[in-house]
Amino acid sequence: MLNFSLIGAAGYIAPRHMKAIKECGHQLISVYDMHDGLAILDQFFPSSVCFSDEKLYTSFHLANPLDYVAVCSPNDLHFSHVFWGLNQKAHVICEKPLVLDPEHLDQLEILEKVKERRVFTILQLRLVEEVKNLKKRITESDRIHDVTVSYISARGNWYFNSWKGSPDRSGSIITNIGIHLFDLLLWIFGAVQSSEMSEFSPVRARGRLRLEKANVNWFLSVDGSDIPVEGIRSYRKITVDGVTIPLDSGMENLHTQCYREILAGRGFGISDARDSINLCFQLRKQAKLSI
Repeated sequence: MLNFSLIGAAGYIAPRHMKAIKECGHQLISVYDMHDGLAILDQFFPSSVCFSDEKLYTSFHLANPLDYVAVCSPNDLHFSHVFWGLNQKAHVICEKPLVLDPEHLDQLEILEKVKERRVFTILQLRLVEEVKNLKKRITESDRIHDVTVSYISARGNWYFNSWKGSPDRSGSIITNIGIHLFDLLLWIFGAVQSSEMSEFSPVRARGRLRLEKANVNWFLSVDGSDIPVEGIRSYRKITVDGVTIPLDSGMENLHTQCYREILAGRGFGISDARDSINLCFQLRKQAKLSI
Protein backbone atom coordinates (compact mmCIF):
# COMPACT_ATOMS: atom_id res chain seq x y z
CA MET A 1 0.00 0.00 0.00
CA LEU A 2 1.41 3.36 -1.09
CA ASN A 3 1.24 6.64 0.83
CA PHE A 4 -0.36 9.58 -0.98
CA SER A 5 -0.87 13.23 -0.12
CA LEU A 6 -3.18 15.62 -1.95
CA ILE A 7 -2.69 19.36 -2.43
CA GLY A 8 -5.84 21.34 -3.22
CA ALA A 9 -8.15 18.92 -1.46
CA ALA A 10 -11.10 21.35 -1.28
CA GLY A 11 -11.16 21.88 -5.03
CA TYR A 12 -13.67 20.69 -7.62
CA ILE A 13 -11.50 17.97 -9.14
CA ALA A 14 -9.98 16.60 -5.91
CA PRO A 15 -12.74 14.01 -5.23
CA ARG A 16 -11.89 12.23 -8.49
CA HIS A 17 -8.31 11.85 -7.26
CA MET A 18 -9.47 10.66 -3.84
CA LYS A 19 -11.71 8.09 -5.52
CA ALA A 20 -8.86 6.93 -7.75
CA ILE A 21 -6.45 6.53 -4.83
CA LYS A 22 -9.05 4.54 -2.89
CA GLU A 23 -10.05 2.34 -5.82
CA CYS A 24 -6.40 1.57 -6.53
CA GLY A 25 -6.05 0.30 -2.96
CA HIS A 26 -3.78 2.95 -1.48
CA GLN A 27 -4.03 5.45 1.38
CA LEU A 28 -4.27 9.22 1.50
CA ILE A 29 -2.36 10.07 4.66
CA SER A 30 -2.56 13.86 4.39
CA VAL A 31 -4.14 16.76 2.53
CA TYR A 32 -3.22 20.42 2.20
CA ASP A 33 -5.58 23.27 1.36
CA MET A 34 -5.96 26.83 2.60
CA HIS A 35 -9.74 26.30 2.65
CA ASP A 36 -11.41 24.09 5.23
CA GLY A 37 -14.29 22.70 3.16
CA LEU A 38 -13.02 19.14 3.39
CA ALA A 39 -16.15 17.16 4.31
CA ILE A 40 -15.62 15.13 1.13
CA LEU A 41 -12.84 13.29 2.99
CA ASP A 42 -15.50 11.47 5.03
CA GLN A 43 -16.45 9.57 1.89
CA PHE A 44 -12.94 8.40 1.13
CA PHE A 45 -10.25 8.95 3.77
CA PRO A 46 -11.66 10.31 7.05
CA SER A 47 -8.37 9.62 8.84
CA SER A 48 -6.30 11.90 6.59
CA VAL A 49 -4.34 14.55 8.48
CA CYS A 50 -5.41 18.01 7.22
CA PHE A 51 -3.17 21.05 6.88
CA SER A 52 -3.74 24.67 5.93
CA ASP A 53 -0.23 25.79 6.95
CA GLU A 54 2.50 24.86 4.48
CA LYS A 55 5.27 24.85 7.08
CA LEU A 56 3.38 22.44 9.31
CA TYR A 57 2.53 20.32 6.28
CA THR A 58 6.18 20.12 5.25
CA SER A 59 7.30 19.41 8.81
CA PHE A 60 4.80 16.55 9.12
CA HIS A 61 6.23 14.85 6.06
CA LEU A 62 9.78 14.97 7.33
CA ALA A 63 8.71 12.07 9.54
CA ASN A 64 6.03 10.66 7.24
CA PRO A 65 7.54 9.95 3.80
CA LEU A 66 5.35 9.92 0.72
CA ASP A 67 5.25 7.77 -2.38
CA TYR A 68 3.03 10.12 -4.40
CA VAL A 69 1.73 13.68 -4.19
CA ALA A 70 -1.44 14.56 -6.12
CA VAL A 71 -1.77 18.22 -7.13
CA CYS A 72 -5.27 19.67 -7.63
CA SER A 73 -4.57 23.30 -6.69
CA PRO A 74 -5.29 26.37 -8.88
CA ASN A 75 -3.40 26.34 -12.18
CA ASP A 76 -0.90 29.06 -11.28
CA LEU A 77 0.22 27.06 -8.23
CA HIS A 78 0.85 23.78 -10.03
CA PHE A 79 4.52 24.46 -10.67
CA SER A 80 5.37 25.27 -7.06
CA HIS A 81 3.33 22.35 -5.73
CA VAL A 82 4.85 19.86 -8.16
CA PHE A 83 8.24 21.25 -7.16
CA TRP A 84 7.33 20.67 -3.50
CA GLY A 85 6.32 17.09 -4.18
CA LEU A 86 9.56 16.26 -5.98
CA ASN A 87 11.52 17.76 -3.11
CA GLN A 88 9.72 15.30 -0.81
CA LYS A 89 11.29 12.61 -3.01
CA ALA A 90 7.81 11.59 -4.12
CA HIS A 91 6.38 11.01 -7.56
CA VAL A 92 3.81 13.66 -8.50
CA ILE A 93 0.45 13.36 -10.26
CA CYS A 94 -0.78 16.78 -11.40
CA GLU A 95 -4.05 17.89 -12.92
CA LYS A 96 -4.07 19.70 -16.26
CA PRO A 97 -2.53 22.06 -17.09
CA LEU A 98 0.71 20.75 -15.64
CA VAL A 99 2.06 24.33 -15.74
CA LEU A 100 1.12 27.61 -17.41
CA ASP A 101 4.63 28.63 -18.53
CA PRO A 102 6.45 26.15 -20.83
CA GLU A 103 9.81 27.16 -19.32
CA HIS A 104 8.71 25.56 -16.05
CA LEU A 105 8.60 22.19 -17.80
CA ASP A 106 12.36 22.37 -18.35
CA GLN A 107 12.94 23.08 -14.67
CA LEU A 108 10.75 20.16 -13.63
CA GLU A 109 12.56 17.80 -15.99
CA ILE A 110 15.85 18.74 -14.36
CA LEU A 111 14.43 18.19 -10.88
CA GLU A 112 12.98 14.84 -11.94
CA LYS A 113 16.48 13.64 -12.76
CA VAL A 114 18.02 15.07 -9.60
CA LYS A 115 15.41 13.52 -7.32
CA GLU A 116 15.02 10.36 -9.43
CA ARG A 117 11.26 10.75 -9.35
CA ARG A 118 8.60 11.24 -12.05
CA VAL A 119 5.99 13.89 -12.78
CA PHE A 120 2.75 12.64 -14.31
CA THR A 121 -0.30 14.51 -15.56
CA ILE A 122 -3.94 13.59 -16.12
CA LEU A 123 -4.72 13.41 -19.84
CA GLN A 124 -7.84 11.34 -19.38
CA LEU A 125 -9.49 11.93 -22.75
CA ARG A 126 -6.69 9.94 -24.37
CA LEU A 127 -8.10 6.88 -22.63
CA VAL A 128 -11.59 7.13 -24.18
CA GLU A 129 -11.99 4.06 -26.41
CA GLU A 130 -13.48 5.96 -29.36
CA VAL A 131 -10.62 8.46 -29.18
CA LYS A 132 -7.99 5.71 -29.19
CA ASN A 133 -9.67 4.14 -32.21
CA LEU A 134 -9.69 7.52 -33.97
CA LYS A 135 -5.99 8.01 -33.30
CA LYS A 136 -5.25 4.59 -34.77
CA ARG A 137 -7.19 5.45 -37.95
CA ILE A 138 -5.46 8.79 -38.32
CA THR A 139 -2.01 7.27 -37.75
CA GLU A 140 -2.67 4.83 -40.58
CA SER A 141 -4.02 7.57 -42.86
CA ASP A 142 -1.91 9.64 -45.25
CA ARG A 143 -4.41 12.44 -45.91
CA ILE A 144 -5.32 15.80 -44.39
CA HIS A 145 -8.60 15.62 -42.48
CA ASP A 146 -11.30 18.24 -41.90
CA VAL A 147 -12.00 18.57 -38.18
CA THR A 148 -14.51 20.60 -36.17
CA VAL A 149 -14.40 20.46 -32.40
CA SER A 150 -16.52 22.12 -29.71
CA TYR A 151 -15.83 22.10 -25.99
CA ILE A 152 -18.57 23.88 -24.07
CA SER A 153 -18.72 23.58 -20.30
CA ALA A 154 -21.40 25.82 -18.80
CA ARG A 155 -20.32 27.78 -15.74
CA GLY A 156 -22.30 30.07 -13.43
CA ASN A 157 -21.41 33.51 -12.09
CA TRP A 158 -19.23 31.93 -9.39
CA TYR A 159 -16.71 30.97 -12.06
CA PHE A 160 -15.70 34.57 -12.74
CA ASN A 161 -15.42 35.37 -9.02
CA SER A 162 -13.02 32.49 -8.48
CA TRP A 163 -9.41 31.97 -9.53
CA LYS A 164 -10.74 30.35 -12.71
CA GLY A 165 -12.02 33.73 -13.87
CA SER A 166 -8.59 35.34 -13.48
CA PRO A 167 -6.47 34.91 -16.65
CA ASP A 168 -3.23 35.22 -14.70
CA ARG A 169 -4.25 32.38 -12.40
CA SER A 170 -6.13 30.06 -14.75
CA GLY A 171 -4.55 30.84 -18.11
CA SER A 172 -7.98 32.07 -19.30
CA ILE A 173 -10.52 29.91 -21.09
CA ILE A 174 -7.79 28.98 -23.58
CA THR A 175 -5.89 26.98 -20.98
CA ASN A 176 -8.39 26.21 -18.24
CA ILE A 177 -10.92 24.71 -20.66
CA GLY A 178 -8.96 24.44 -23.90
CA ILE A 179 -6.06 22.35 -22.59
CA HIS A 180 -8.34 19.27 -22.76
CA LEU A 181 -9.19 19.99 -26.36
CA PHE A 182 -5.75 20.96 -27.61
CA ASP A 183 -3.99 18.00 -26.04
CA LEU A 184 -6.40 15.67 -27.83
CA LEU A 185 -6.01 17.41 -31.20
CA LEU A 186 -2.21 17.43 -31.14
CA TRP A 187 -2.02 13.85 -29.90
CA ILE A 188 -4.25 12.61 -32.72
CA PHE A 189 -3.40 14.87 -35.65
CA GLY A 190 0.20 15.94 -35.02
CA ALA A 191 2.17 19.12 -34.56
CA VAL A 192 0.97 22.67 -35.19
CA GLN A 193 1.80 24.12 -38.59
CA SER A 194 -0.08 27.39 -38.10
CA SER A 195 -2.83 28.88 -35.91
CA GLU A 196 -5.17 31.86 -35.89
CA MET A 197 -7.83 33.07 -33.51
CA SER A 198 -10.99 34.83 -34.66
CA GLU A 199 -12.70 35.36 -31.28
CA PHE A 200 -11.52 35.73 -27.72
CA SER A 201 -13.31 36.86 -24.57
CA PRO A 202 -13.55 35.69 -20.96
CA VAL A 203 -16.43 33.36 -21.90
CA ARG A 204 -15.52 32.01 -25.33
CA ALA A 205 -12.76 31.59 -27.89
CA ARG A 206 -12.69 30.42 -31.48
CA GLY A 207 -10.01 29.76 -34.05
CA ARG A 208 -8.35 27.58 -36.66
CA LEU A 209 -5.40 25.24 -36.50
CA ARG A 210 -3.46 23.64 -39.30
CA LEU A 211 -1.91 20.45 -37.97
CA GLU A 212 0.19 17.80 -39.67
CA LYS A 213 -2.89 15.74 -40.56
CA ALA A 214 -5.84 18.10 -40.09
CA ASN A 215 -7.37 21.47 -40.69
CA VAL A 216 -9.25 22.25 -37.48
CA ASN A 217 -12.00 24.69 -36.55
CA TRP A 218 -12.21 24.86 -32.76
CA PHE A 219 -14.62 26.51 -30.33
CA LEU A 220 -14.47 26.89 -26.54
CA SER A 221 -17.14 28.31 -24.26
CA VAL A 222 -18.30 28.48 -20.65
CA ASP A 223 -21.60 30.08 -21.64
CA GLY A 224 -24.49 27.63 -21.36
CA SER A 225 -26.44 29.47 -24.06
CA ASP A 226 -23.90 28.15 -26.59
CA ILE A 227 -24.99 24.55 -25.95
CA PRO A 228 -27.22 23.47 -28.87
CA VAL A 229 -29.07 20.82 -26.84
CA GLU A 230 -31.50 21.66 -24.03
CA GLY A 231 -31.17 20.24 -20.53
CA ILE A 232 -27.43 19.56 -20.42
CA ARG A 233 -24.52 21.53 -18.92
CA SER A 234 -21.68 20.29 -21.09
CA TYR A 235 -21.29 19.67 -24.79
CA ARG A 236 -18.07 18.17 -26.10
CA LYS A 237 -17.73 16.64 -29.53
CA ILE A 238 -15.24 16.22 -32.33
CA THR A 239 -16.26 15.79 -35.95
CA VAL A 240 -13.74 14.28 -38.37
CA ASP A 241 -14.60 14.25 -42.08
CA GLY A 242 -18.28 14.50 -41.18
CA VAL A 243 -18.27 11.71 -38.57
CA THR A 244 -18.97 12.88 -35.00
CA ILE A 245 -17.43 11.41 -31.86
CA PRO A 246 -19.07 12.58 -28.58
CA LEU A 247 -16.74 13.19 -25.66
CA ASP A 248 -19.31 13.49 -22.87
CA SER A 249 -20.12 9.85 -22.16
CA GLY A 250 -18.04 7.29 -20.29
CA MET A 251 -16.04 9.89 -18.33
CA GLU A 252 -16.86 8.71 -14.82
CA ASN A 253 -13.86 6.44 -14.19
CA LEU A 254 -11.19 7.99 -16.37
CA HIS A 255 -9.19 9.38 -13.43
CA THR A 256 -9.01 5.93 -11.89
CA GLN A 257 -7.86 4.57 -15.25
CA CYS A 258 -5.16 7.26 -15.38
CA TYR A 259 -3.98 6.30 -11.90
CA ARG A 260 -3.83 2.62 -12.82
CA GLU A 261 -1.73 3.48 -15.87
CA ILE A 262 0.60 5.66 -13.79
CA LEU A 263 1.05 3.02 -11.11
CA ALA A 264 1.78 0.45 -13.82
CA GLY A 265 4.53 2.67 -15.25
CA ARG A 266 2.57 3.79 -18.32
CA GLY A 267 1.40 7.25 -17.23
CA PHE A 268 1.59 10.47 -19.22
CA GLY A 269 4.58 12.61 -18.27
CA ILE A 270 6.12 16.01 -18.97
CA SER A 271 6.96 15.25 -22.60
CA ASP A 272 3.34 14.25 -23.26
CA ALA A 273 2.03 17.55 -21.86
CA ARG A 274 4.54 19.85 -23.55
CA ASP A 275 2.93 20.42 -26.97
CA SER A 276 -0.50 21.49 -25.70
CA ILE A 277 1.05 23.72 -23.02
CA ASN A 278 3.17 25.40 -25.69
CA LEU A 279 0.12 25.92 -27.91
CA CYS A 280 -1.99 27.40 -25.10
CA PHE A 281 0.87 29.73 -24.18
CA GLN A 282 1.15 30.95 -27.78
CA LEU A 283 -2.62 31.39 -28.13
CA ARG A 284 -2.75 33.48 -24.95
CA LYS A 285 -0.01 35.71 -26.33
CA GLN A 286 -1.89 35.97 -29.62
CA ALA A 287 -5.14 36.87 -27.85
CA LYS A 288 -3.53 39.75 -25.98
CA LEU A 289 -1.91 41.09 -29.13
CA SER A 290 -4.59 40.75 -31.78
CA ILE A 291 -8.08 40.34 -30.30
